[in-house]
Amino acid sequence: MQGYDVSIGLETHVQLKTRSKLFCSCPTRFGEEPNTNVCPVCLGYPGTLPVVNYQAVRLTVVTGLMLGCRVNLHSKFDRKNYFYPDMPKNYQISQYDQPICTGGSVEIEVEGKVKRIRLRRIHLEEDVGKSFHFGRSSGVDFNRAGIPLMEIVTEPDISSADEAHAYLVALKAILEYGEVSDCNLEEGNVRCDVNCSVRKRDGSRELGTKTEIKNLNTFRGVYRALKYEIARQIRVLERGGTIQQQTLRWDDEKGVTVALRSKEYAHDYRYFPDPDIPPVVLRPEEVEAWRESLPELPSRRKRRFQEQYGLPEYDAGVLVAEREVADFFERTVAEGAPPKAASNWVMTEVLRVIGESGKRVSDLRLRPEALARLISLVERGMVNMPTAKEVFGVMLETGGDPERIVRERGLAQVSDEGELMEVVGRVLAANQKVVADYRAGKKAALQFLIGQVMRETRGKANPKAAARILREQLEG
Repeated sequence: MQGYDVSIGLETHVQLKTRSKLFCSCPTRFGEEPNTNVCPVCLGYPGTLPVVNYQAVRLTVVTGLMLGCRVNLHSKFDRKNYFYPDMPKNYQISQYDQPICTGGSVEIEVEGKVKRIRLRRIHLEEDVGKSFHFGRSSGVDFNRAGIPLMEIVTEPDISSADEAHAYLVALKAILEYGEVSDCNLEEGNVRCDVNCSVRKRDGSRELGTKTEIKNLNTFRGVYRALKYEIARQIRVLERGGTIQQQTLRWDDEKGVTVALRSKEYAHDYRYFPDPDIPPVVLRPEEVEAWRESLPELPSRRKRRFQEQYGLPEYDAGVLVAEREVADFFERTVAEGAPPKAASNWVMTEVLRVIGESGKRVSDLRLRPEALARLISLVERGMVNMPTAKEVFGVMLETGGDPERIVRERGLAQVSDEGELMEVVGRVLAANQKVVADYRAGKKAALQFLIGQVMRETRGKANPKAAARILREQLEG
């Protein structure tokens, strides 16, 4: 990339968290039988009249407020005209020149540097259906037709695949904090169109010719597609060629972009105001009420975790990345767990389980109050860390109280001096060569002896007490 400037803009389509579609009362449930969540309105039957979903408008305004946008009290819906087999009306109801929100930004951090990605607009539109291909025949499922989508469009401020990935991660966290969308990538809740251009670094402010990569549905896909497309455009320019303004698709299996068609311009869609939908008019006091109900955003919560709980910046960043995780941590601390200990358990054990199982924190049997009591057992020396992790595993499977689990399974830590003295005596008698090595100056031999004590007690010995007694016996 040396000698070239890269300009990237993202158009992120986010499915809003509503129970019904944007212009009708059909449900938005995922995974239903094809063409069962449909009605004459979302199928585009002649004579039907769409009615705007108020909740979709509210969630879009809330998003704009969280991102620092200007909320337009007057906006309207337009018809975007083009033909596609999975679009029942042969036009899509969207917003063109008067969107709900304009401006705003998303703050990202890449390699320790903070950058603001400016937003151009946020508007509402309906989703289309989905085509399926079966050998020589095809079918269309219109269950998604009419699903409310919020499109968030950036300025071309993104300069690399890493920045694009960081932007999407930051945006997803904000949307989840505001309970605007489930952001479930597997269900298609977030999809991206990526505009990318490169230009030689010659002082010119004019952007290079852009290509658009359509319908990327994973953050990893966005990252890989941009890595490839940036390198491809530079290769073309290096060989003296020119970039064609095209719409591309990403072939994830082959790792390449493939041309679909020449890039459309706005006038190709013949936008005009939808005659069946009146303008959306918001009252100032209504918008202010929504502003007052905004949640604490991830960036602010990260700073608070550092200031209030004394957490390192890294810990705070990991914890606030998902609202459910941050909430779980705070409830654990509220139940009496020391903040750093709670952070360590959530970051290592809870996030490990989530990553391995694919579940959400709310799906786990483990409750914050139970984790706080388990941490207390460790802090008070009632169980050691290996035993605590064993108890943690039981709690994940069955829930329950850690004290009861320790009691019923006989897992309490052995800290009794007399009992440990007996075990240490047996270990020293059985390992005379290791004892001699220690007394000859090989201090690492102590760790072996501690391990033997732990084995003798089936992991229940207090390691600090065992180490102290061993030293006393070896050096006395």
